[in-house]
Amino acid sequence: MAWPPFSVAAPAGTSLPDDSVNYGPAIPREAELRLLGDVSGKRVLDLGCGAGRNAVALARAGARTIAVDESAEQVGAARAAADDAGVKIELHQAPLAELAFLRAETIDAAICVGALTRVADIGRVFRQLHRVLRPEHHAVFAVPHPTFALVDPGSEDPLQVRRSAFEESAWP
Repeated sequence: MAWPPFSVAAPAGTSLPDDSVNYGPAIPREAELRLLGDVSGKRVLDLGCGAGRNAVALARAGARTIAVDESAEQVGAARAAADDAGVKIELHQAPLAELAFLRAETIDAAICVGALTRVADIGRVFRQLHRVLRPEHHAVFAVPHPTFALVDPGSEDPLQVRRSAFEESAWP
């Protein structure tokens, strides 16, 4: 299985803890930050769930977790992670801006960790989140530092700077 850039997914065979939501490398976890608060019994959307690590952590915390990812491979990995953890997660393979399967104002909290970097129309994602989130409820986003665009994590030397910080063309 490929390891998508900016993802909290893990390469095949890598075991990562799933006891608390992870917002990224060198960032405190949900257990410390408490951005979502108590999720027990709440409907929580994990947008861009990757291999399901955060979805499993949310389900273990008692959330009724709905996880979405565009990649069939990642949704399959998330399904396997949920099965291994013995938790129930509602999984959907869909673009992050297509949440028609969710009724308006039915989500108590949403997280999106690293997945916005792959979205062409972020405005549409935000409009969909606005539609499905209950009024005055939380959405937590984690995005990579802008300097990450200077390197190519898929290259032979992933730490070598590959482009200027002043490059104005889109990053593929």
